[in-house]
Amino acid sequence: MSVLLAFLALLIERFTGYPQPLLKAIGHPVMWIGNLISWLDARLNLPSFQPSRRRLHGALALAVIVLIPAAIAGIVSGVLSLVPFGVVLAAVVATSLLAQNSLESHVAAVAQALETGGLEAGRVAVSRIVGRDPDRLDEAGVSRAAIESLAENFSDGIVAPAFWLGVGGLAGGAAYKAVNTADSMIGHRTEKHEDFGWASARFDDLVNLPASRLTALLIACAAFFVRGASTENAWRAVWRDAGKHRSPNAGWPEAAMAGALGLALAGPRVYGGVTVHDATMGAGGRREATAADIRAALKIFRVADWLLIGLFGFLALFLLA
Repeated sequence: MSVLLAFLALLIERFTGYPQPLLKAIGHPVMWIGNLISWLDARLNLPSFQPSRRRLHGALALAVIVLIPAAIAGIVSGVLSLVPFGVVLAAVVATSLLAQNSLESHVAAVAQALETGGLEAGRVAVSRIVGRDPDRLDEAGVSRAAIESLAENFSDGIVAPAFWLGVGGLAGGAAYKAVNTADSMIGHRTEKHEDFGWASARFDDLVNLPASRLTALLIACAAFFVRGASTENAWRAVWRDAGKHRSPNAGWPEAAMAGALGLALAGPRVYGGVTVHDATMGAGGRREATAADIRAALKIFRVADWLLIGLFGFLALFLLA
C-alpha cells in the first residue's frame, strides 16, 4: 500500500501541485518543520556552548525534528486507513511532500526571464532557487545554476520523498522531508552550524543515497527519448565524475544531466562571497550554457519524472496483484 500511496501522490501532484489557497490558509508542512527547527536552533545552539555540546544537542534536535512529523503523519495515515478511499486521501496529503510542479515552474521561469528580460531578469529568477551570489553570474552561469538546481532538486524534492513514501508510507515521507529540511537550514559548514548541524547533514547524506543513484538512472534513461540528448554520455559522465563531487549525492544527478546535455556543470561557485571549489560534472562539455539548454534540461526532467511515476505504478500493480 505504501508503493500505491507513492504512485498516487506523484500522479496527483504532477497535475495539481500544492493548492495555493491551502498554502495561504494553513501554510505548508515544510514551513511547519522549519519553524520547529528554528525554535530548536535558538534554544539548543547557543554561542556559549562548547563544540561537543553543540554536536550532542544537534543530534537530539534531529531526533525531535524527525520523530514529531513522522508521528503526526503516522497518526493521520492510521485515521485515513479507516475511511473509504483512505489511500487516495493519504495520497492527497502526501502531495505536500513532493515538488514536481513547483520545481518545473521555478526553473522554467529562469529560462523565460533570460529569453525576455535578459541577464538581470535571469539573475533575479535564479536567485529564488539557488544560494549562490547571482550578481557574480553571467548568462551561462545563470543557465548552469538553473540546470544544476533542476537536477539536484529532482533527486531531493521528488525522487527521494517518493522513495521514502514507498518504503515507509506517509510517516516515512514526512520523516525524510524533516531530515532534508533540517539539512537545508542547519546542515551548513558555518561557524554557527558546523557542529550543531553535523548530525543533520550526515543523516541527510545517508537517506539520499538510494534516490540520488535512482535519479541518475532516470535522467540517463530519459535522455534516450529527448532529441539532442545522449544516454551514453550521461552514463559516461556519471561513472567518471559523480564521485568527485564534494557531496556524496548531488554529483549523481548533476553528472547525468551534464552528460546528457553535453555540458560542464558545477565547478567553482560563489556563495556569500566565498568561492567553493568543486569538481566539474560533465568534464569536457560546454560551459557556455544558455536558456535553450535550460529548456532541454526541462524536457529530460519531464520524461524522467514520468518514468518515475510509471516505475511506481508498475511496482504497485506487481505488489498488489
